[in-house]
Amino acid sequence: MTFDRIERSTIAGTIYGHVDSAFAELADIFTANFEARGEVGASLSLFHEGRLAVDLWGGRKAVGGDAWDEDTISIVWSSTKGIAAIAAHHAVERGHIDLDAPIARYWPEFAREGKEDATVAMILDHSVGVPALRDPVKPGGFADFDYMCDRVAAERPFWVPGTRHGYHGHTYAWTLGGLFRRAVGVPLGEYIRSELAVPLGADFWLGLPTSEHRRVAPMVYPTDPLFGGQSRANHAIENEPGAPFTLMMTNDGAYDCNDPAYWPVEIGSLNGMTNARGLATLYSALANGDLLAADTVARMGRTASASHLDATLLMPMRFGLGFMKTTDNRPASHLVDCTLLLSEDAFGHVGFGGSVGFADPAARMGFGYTMNRMGAGVMVGDRAQLLIDAAYRALGYRSKASGAWV
Repeated sequence: MTFDRIERSTIAGTIYGHVDSAFAELADIFTANFEARGEVGASLSLFHEGRLAVDLWGGRKAVGGDAWDEDTISIVWSSTKGIAAIAAHHAVERGHIDLDAPIARYWPEFAREGKEDATVAMILDHSVGVPALRDPVKPGGFADFDYMCDRVAAERPFWVPGTRHGYHGHTYAWTLGGLFRRAVGVPLGEYIRSELAVPLGADFWLGLPTSEHRRVAPMVYPTDPLFGGQSRANHAIENEPGAPFTLMMTNDGAYDCNDPAYWPVEIGSLNGMTNARGLATLYSALANGDLLAADTVARMGRTASASHLDATLLMPMRFGLGFMKTTDNRPASHLVDCTLLLSEDAFGHVGFGGSVGFADPAARMGFGYTMNRMGAGVMVGDRAQLLIDAAYRALGYRSKASGAWV
């Protein structure tokens, strides 16, 4: 590899880092994100064949605020789910959890209201049937782990578990987290730190100590209408108060991702704290076979559930066991920032507003992108997708009509 040091001034601040000359286009696109696409602060990292080929950061931690440094971290919303899923597969490989076992084997209370046959795998593929909670979550409820676990265990499923696919945007934290504490015997966040992040040298936290709070770049919320304002989900939130999407978006106990009181809390669906290097490090270990057995990684990459109309998000979605797969929603032009185009071998997860991390074992690539200015969609927008596209082009891939890279 031949590396170029990067130091570029932009309207939002200076970009720093390095890039292998073979991936130089990514540095140009990363720069253009600040100049032309409204980026405030961001980081980008890419490992290829186990080597850090791209490592860039820059801009501001807040509009007009301090510089986004090499060690700046931010909340990555649902990109957290992908790392939580890595921990789950790690625990399966270690014999702590059986994917095909009923959740109630480990957590008897979860069997209530017709969930006795729901399996561990159904948590990961979003078919377990509790994508939201019907009764109001108490103020600050997301910070009370035991309370939230009791709530999901007691919830009547929205469908017979395993019969439909519907994104569990928030409740994934407590279905998987509650299972983890009972089956493995330690909190999910502690397991991620001790078994994944620390051994691999990944700057990832699910439950951020107060000593690390100084490094956090708060989120800049989107000003555009969610999903572009014209989706079925937008119609639901305006007209269907009992719909899973409406409840997911409104029944959150007044959770605020920028409130430091939530940062030390384990919410395994949405409050992981990291940067691009942290995400890319974890996914690179999968792409290069350094963390889990080949058959485990193959299982992680297989499509497990897909629907032309996700029961929660009300749009097409494709999932493996805990991971998003390449999904082309571009034909639905009213869906803004609701597409993710990867190769069919890749698997990972996006976060609300546009962060993303993924592994591509065939390409031997681990990728991470984080930012503080959020987009309006549930998947990635141009800022991240253009970077992903350039990464695949640099590796000799071409794009199919479906958007998937081959």
